[in-house]
Amino acid sequence: MIVSWEWLKEYVELDMDLDELTYRLTMSGLNLEGVEKFNHDTGIDLEVTSNRPDCLGHIGVAREIGVLYDKNISIPETEPKTIPAKTSSVTSVKIECEDLCPVYIARVIQGVKIGPSPEWLQDRLKTLGIASVNNVVDITNYVLMECGQPLHTFDFDKLDGNKIIVRKAKSGEKINAINQKEYELAEGMCVIADASSPVAVAGVMGGLDTEISDSTVNILIETADFAPISVRNTARKLSLHSDSSFRFERGMDRTQMDWASRRCCELILQLAGGELLDEPIIAGEKEHPKADAVPIRFEQVDRLLGIHVPAESSVKILKELGLEQVGKSKKKSSEFIPPSWRRDLTREVDLIEEIARIYGYEKIPEDAFVPMSLSHKTRVDRVADKVRSYLTGIGFYETISLTFESEDSRVLFQPHGDQPALYVDHSSRRHENLLRQSLVPSLLRIKRENEKQGTFHARLFEIAKVYLKAMPGESEDEVEPTMLSFVGGNSFADLKGILESLAVYFNHAATITAKPSKISQFTEGRGAEIYLNGKSWGWVGEIDRSVSDNLDLRDSAIVAEVDFNMLVALADLTPAFQELDSYPAIARDLNFLLDESVTWEKLEQAVRDSAGPLLDAVSFTDQYRGKQIESGKKSYVISVSYRSSDRTLTGEEVDEAQKQVIKICSEKLDAVLR
Repeated sequence: MIVSWEWLKEYVELDMDLDELTYRLTMSGLNLEGVEKFNHDTGIDLEVTSNRPDCLGHIGVAREIGVLYDKNISIPETEPKTIPAKTSSVTSVKIECEDLCPVYIARVIQGVKIGPSPEWLQDRLKTLGIASVNNVVDITNYVLMECGQPLHTFDFDKLDGNKIIVRKAKSGEKINAINQKEYELAEGMCVIADASSPVAVAGVMGGLDTEISDSTVNILIETADFAPISVRNTARKLSLHSDSSFRFERGMDRTQMDWASRRCCELILQLAGGELLDEPIIAGEKEHPKADAVPIRFEQVDRLLGIHVPAESSVKILKELGLEQVGKSKKKSSEFIPPSWRRDLTREVDLIEEIARIYGYEKIPEDAFVPMSLSHKTRVDRVADKVRSYLTGIGFYETISLTFESEDSRVLFQPHGDQPALYVDHSSRRHENLLRQSLVPSLLRIKRENEKQGTFHARLFEIAKVYLKAMPGESEDEVEPTMLSFVGGNSFADLKGILESLAVYFNHAATITAKPSKISQFTEGRGAEIYLNGKSWGWVGEIDRSVSDNLDLRDSAIVAEVDFNMLVALADLTPAFQELDSYPAIARDLNFLLDESVTWEKLEQAVRDSAGPLLDAVSFTDQYRGKQIESGKKSYVISVSYRSSDRTLTGEEVDEAQKQVIKICSEKLDAVLR
């Protein structure tokens, strides 16, 4: 926001030098971006944060100066002369979408004379970097930069039906804007229309067909409030931004709208002549409810700032900022109603911040004691840290990828089948506008980029949210689950083993089981759905070659994706001592001939149920189907390990346990020892 030094003098006395003023403004929150001289004036470029739209005009900046220097400010009174004829006798205003435009004020001036603006007005605008157009357009820009309220003027005689209709755009409607470009309007955008078509994009830009020209005689002056989100979405979709949209996006002060309209009309009458019709048309909300009172405890001011600020000083500062005190101050607290132009003041801490910046941040010493306590990592953060430590320790690298992806990327891996993806309709994202449903496509693309750089067999992981279409009754964790995804591993069994060891790392009682997966992007027979303690946890498998070839991957790709929040719920984060084994383990291999229907899960469970208390571990070694094996049968080689915590086992003890294993497997699974 550029403000003029000479212009500011009309509202507040500037008896300080420029450097001092800009320093004080910077220290109070209006950071100085630069200063530039213009003939007999100086332009001061201030950075205005998004929560301070009241400072997007000279009057707002003058208010700040008045409070900082304890000076009165002078806002012009404005009562333009009118003729007896009523505005409603020549025009009408209808709002069909009050959610997008709650208030619309229209005034009409007849018999204006369009011409160049006087030199003083041109100089004022030039200081702000605004080119002069004509006297009427320049005045709307002048009032905009004076108070921050956007206005627009229409050539009244070019409005079909001489009426205003505020409505939503219809499908296929177009408009030629005053920048001489044609825009196709999306259905639902808020527009200002006459009897036949849109004549302005609400809050963004006016139309070329009704702009003020040298032949204009009668004008309609628009002052309105448009919903910030509507204006923001429209401006971004059309890639059309303006000084008006910049302000509407941040919210308007409705109580100043009529003042801005009267101020604009008064200046037009002075510089362009004409006659103002009486009684403006005010459509929409007539009442402007006050903000809720915000309580403040004076001891909290001292606690948060680390210095003592007298309660009287706090009250004085808040009153000078325009806040209305409710009743009398109590010894320890009070309540204040923020002014209409400060909608950002809703909490006690907001009021304390206002006191701090006006009282002076420089009064807070660097060694001021501010009571505070150490923060603690959340359970989620602690688990995430342990996951990262574990995976990087076994050779994985963490990635961070974009939330958005293209349709081509999405179809690389679809664990949720044909469930439609959520998307954003944004002008800056026409290609990659889908919210990811899985992290795997991003990891596969990163793997491909690594191969291009000569890094093969990259082992990657990522912890991040995915976004699914909400179903009735689903929680946020179900709609936006955090997933832990992998690409890498030497084989399906390798990556499945990593998942098993990761689960056991967090909880020794964790059990992992697997069932065949129906995900079509897995190679047939090499994909599984993983269950953690009996609950569906995720997927692991080998990506089909058709997907790998589509990405030009040289290596095969083994991927996995599991629900990170289930790991958080499972984790036992209390450090536990476990003594190292003092006696050796004895391992024996068994080669069983089994029916094809017998899964590894069933075989493993049978061994664990029968091996007795000396069992240390059961692991899969190999499988075989071939000439020596009849159809419908398979061979599993397993390794069974035995150990005692207090002695070295004898061969006889191990043999006895093995006999029991063979017996139970034979009885329960019809297993035949080869």
